[in-house]
Amino acid sequence: MSRLAILLGAGNAALAILFGAFAAHALRNSMPEKMLSIFSTAVEYHLYHALGLVIVGLLIKQRLCNRFLNISVIAMLFGIIIFCGSLYLLSLTGKSWLGVVTPFGGVAFIASWISVALGCLSNNRISEN
Repeated sequence: MSRLAILLGAGNAALAILFGAFAAHALRNSMPEKMLSIFSTAVEYHLYHALGLVIVGLLIKQRLCNRFLNISVIAMLFGIIIFCGSLYLLSLTGKSWLGVVTPFGGVAFIASWISVALGCLSNNRISEN
């Protein structure tokens, strides 16, 4: 799971940077400011959680692996897809109903970070250091 989390994180970080550059160069003059702001929020959270996947992957690699950290990887990826994906689509299409989906991704992000905390609390190796 460590390698997968790091690969997913690195790939998502590259994708977030690509989307950010796309917004800055291609969308800046062709999209209303409100929609550009929504797109930028998606890029920001996408990059934060891509880096989060790398961090969790490194924790797992240090043999700090437990079910909470594995759950965190899945929840972060789900959050990226649902939260960021719905905001990207909302800003590009203007379909406001996509905003109804976004909070489910936000809840997944929150759950992922709670899982990281629980993973660290339940691992004796971390508490000894």
